[in-house]
Amino acid sequence: MPMPRWWGHVNKRVFNPRAIASGTWPVLTHVGRVSGTTYRTPLDAHPVDGGYLFVLVYGSRSDWVQNVLAANGARLRVDGREVELAAPRLVGKDEAFQALPDEVPRPPRLLRITEFLRMDLDAG
Repeated sequence: MPMPRWWGHVNKRVFNPRAIASGTWPVLTHVGRVSGTTYRTPLDAHPVDGGYLFVLVYGSRSDWVQNVLAANGARLRVDGREVELAAPRLVGKDEAFQALPDEVPRPPRLLRITEFLRMDLDAG
């Protein structure tokens, strides 16, 4: 796992609420797969052809990733608008880097990130 899980817990409780309140980060709205609770998670969302790509800094076992996969979609608030996303799937770094525009910086190798989540814009 690229980042320690304990840092994710700190992020969730301290930094995420501030990032959401600032309105400068894309925010993913998803539903808990067990609780049914609606969650909002600020993320680094990169537009790609037909959808968005998310860097999985904490790996694919993160709660938000598992929630999105179980629900088969989520909503993303980006640039002041809401978009519906569907067909979530895990992709490797080769596919992710090929989909990302060249001007988007790649995650530092030090983080050893090998998993990404890709979702399509929901046509319906």
